[in-house]
Amino acid sequence: MSEMNNEFEQMLDESFKTIRNGEVLEGKVISVKPEEAVLNIGYKADGILPVNEYSNTAEDLTTEISVGDELTVKVLKVNDGEGQVALSYKRLAAEKANKRLEEAFENNEVLKAPVVQILKGGLSVDVEGARVFIPASLVSDVFERDLSKYEGQEIEFVLTEYNPRKRRVIGDRKQLVSKEKEEARAALLEKVSVGDTITGTVKSVVDFGAFVDIGGVDGLLHISEMSWGRIGNPRKHFKPGDEVTAFIKEIDGDKIALSLKFEDTNPWNNASEKFAVGAIVTGTVARMTDFGCFVEIEPGVDALLHVSQIARHHVDKPSDELKVGDVIEAKIVEFNEEEKKISISRKVLLPEEPKEEPEEEKEEVPEMPEQNEEPDSSIADAIAAAQGEAHDAVDAVADDLKDVAETVKADVEEAKETVAEQKEEAKEPIEEVKEAVEEKAEDVIEKVEGKLEELKEKITDSDDAEEAPADDSEEE
Repeated sequence: MSEMNNEFEQMLDESFKTIRNGEVLEGKVISVKPEEAVLNIGYKADGILPVNEYSNTAEDLTTEISVGDELTVKVLKVNDGEGQVALSYKRLAAEKANKRLEEAFENNEVLKAPVVQILKGGLSVDVEGARVFIPASLVSDVFERDLSKYEGQEIEFVLTEYNPRKRRVIGDRKQLVSKEKEEARAALLEKVSVGDTITGTVKSVVDFGAFVDIGGVDGLLHISEMSWGRIGNPRKHFKPGDEVTAFIKEIDGDKIALSLKFEDTNPWNNASEKFAVGAIVTGTVARMTDFGCFVEIEPGVDALLHVSQIARHHVDKPSDELKVGDVIEAKIVEFNEEEKKISISRKVLLPEEPKEEPEEEKEEVPEMPEQNEEPDSSIADAIAAAQGEAHDAVDAVADDLKDVAETVKADVEEAKETVAEQKEEAKEPIEEVKEAVEEKAEDVIEKVEGKLEELKEKITDSDDAEEAPADDSEEE
């Protein structure tokens, strides 16, 4: 009887209880469906909580709440048209969240919340029911075009703008990432030194190398330090996520340079044995030049194949015979370990090429007079005399040429001494030195030309002397 009285009193109290829009109530779940839940709020009518008023992400309330759960809700409408009270859970949570955001903004507090949506221009983060937008430019210290990897992740950020009236709540993760990297960089630089071996993860690959994360700090692995051999495209050898073990080659302030060229793998360590003079090697043409080409006979070891050593026949340009990528066999002809220079010859391994023999030119033999024809004695004497004078003239010219040669040699030596003196004393400009040399050269040329003219005149006189007796004989 007493229990019935208590229930009657409760119902009577509820009939006189009044509520208003915006009021915050405590309710108990009495039934749950995927699209809505019914709550006993101590009022003559039950409260209805739709799924879209529970949260922005919930799709099925049966997976979120259960019968008997107690919730703090906000009254949206006392009479929703069906005699029931419309309730909201997310709006009350949003109000609490807004207050939380306001406090965090004023105190510059670091917040941590999950990313609930990837937007075109950034990330949408849920902080206790309130949304915070983080622009793409403030997600990281480097621009990231693809933000999909952040979906569902919990990230830390600070608020740089809070204006609930305009619904502008902006977060910034970039400054935290930068600060974290600075601290990690400082800590790393204190414990590492040049020569240390370190393991990291490839973060990005560019045309000139790869950036490797070595514990919160990015080290640059330059393309020239990726291998002892030649690397054309770094993307063919490395990709983001690859694990790399390298050594620290250089530390310049907060910049760290890495290298994979460990000394124990240096191909020049045993080069004197592998590439001794006379050894036959196989290599790939790596570079072409005007004077020859460079052949990679081992990763990190290039040998020069001079244009004169490409083939047995004459080669004008190396590109006429070879091209980059050709595999050739050659012989080591020179090895300089100190300067790390190797010269090879392809020609010596090629068979001899047949030589084209020029046609023999038949010498014209002057016709000799018949034995029965005896020349006139006076003519013979004249010819002999002319020949003697010609020989004497030739001897005289030879002596003159020797004198000219000695004079030229002396003038050249004098010009050299003049140039040397001008260089040592450095008193006169270079142009004057050049003029002095040119004047000496002109004097020498004039002397030579004069001697040549004298020689021509003597030879002409000699020819005239030879022809004179023949003319006399004809007159006789």
